[in-house]
Amino acid sequence: MSETLMAAPAPHRPAPSPWFADRRAAQLLSYAAAFYAVAWALHTGDHVRRGVGVLTVEVSTLGSIVAIAQLLVVAAVFLRWRWAALAAALIGLPDAVGIAAVHLLPHWSAFSDAFPGAQRTGVTAFSWFAAVLEVVGALLFGMAGIYALRVATRRGREGDTAGPANAPS
Repeated sequence: MSETLMAAPAPHRPAPSPWFADRRAAQLLSYAAAFYAVAWALHTGDHVRRGVGVLTVEVSTLGSIVAIAQLLVVAAVFLRWRWAALAAALIGLPDAVGIAAVHLLPHWSAFSDAFPGAQRTGVTAFSWFAAVLEVVGALLFGMAGIYALRVATRRGREGDTAGPANAPS
């Protein structure tokens, strides 16, 4: 009689819990996504009001590419995509820095649509408000993404599963 050697079973590691398994993380990220989307719409509306002719091709192109990414990530949050929290952190924080660099610093390159010292570009108090609001929205979105990731990671390490108290609403 021959014995067949079998490999030892792999240790069971619970899969990381999705960010939306925690009600607080899901609500926080959803609220941040909604705020970010509204801020984006106001800032974009200001660009439409000012006209695209006041922008360099570089600012217009980069802004359009980032806008697509922003909207996709916001949609991913509301669709509860597993990687949405990571995507929120990866788009929100750099976007806040980018918007601030493009609009709030004095002119520094072709990627600049500087509000300080702007002349004949249609910059108003609303332009400042909309840009700052989007910077704040992007920061909140990125930080909410980091929070949701940390909660999911902690829950995964603890082997938690979504129970009735933590079920998404």
